[in-house]
Amino acid sequence: MRILIAEDEKALNRILTKQFTKIGHSVDSCFDGESVFDYICNASYDAIVMDVMMPKKDGFQVLREMRGKGIDTPVIFLTAKTEIEDRVYGLDLGANDYLIKPFSFDELAARVRMVTRKSTGNITNEYTVGDLTVNVKSREVVRGGKKIELSAREYTILEALIRNAGTVMSREKIESSVWNYDYTGGTNVIDVYIRYLRKKIDDGFEKKLIHTVRGAGYVLKE
Repeated sequence: MRILIAEDEKALNRILTKQFTKIGHSVDSCFDGESVFDYICNASYDAIVMDVMMPKKDGFQVLREMRGKGIDTPVIFLTAKTEIEDRVYGLDLGANDYLIKPFSFDELAARVRMVTRKSTGNITNEYTVGDLTVNVKSREVVRGGKKIELSAREYTILEALIRNAGTVMSREKIESSVWNYDYTGGTNVIDVYIRYLRKKIDDGFEKKLIHTVRGAGYVLKE
């Protein structure tokens, strides 16, 4: 997944960025409310983890403007504000979840998985297309009962495809989903990784799951 961390405590921001990156996600980070819009207007995110008390614009104001513009990216608030009224207010504005500081990173990661499951209509951590199953918690990939070993980048691209199963994803969309702003490669790299994935996911199986849509991109479907 691609995640945006909006947190003005720089040490915490660095820790969250490092931890989410460590478990395989692409992560961008910013330190104030105004910068959030610079990121979400130029990239597509699966989830946003956002502090409430930030400079320039607080998290409540950012979320209000996001929802007002029709941006429905899942948002989890992180905050030291413990009052029930604040939590109710944030949820009523359209937050998907609310976590009080201090918190466990494992719990935060689980909540990110939860809100992204809801946004895709999935009720578990497993996504299935045909006889292919991807568990986004364990990062285990199985096809036809056989476990498939993928590199970190291969897995990230496959996860993007299976989370959007049945929907054609352009090379630019896939790139945006799996790399952060530091990435300086080109969309042709996506073609290379798709070839790698096809060898591991489709070779040896009569039914192919990864399809090319000429002039549009790629889609994972039966």
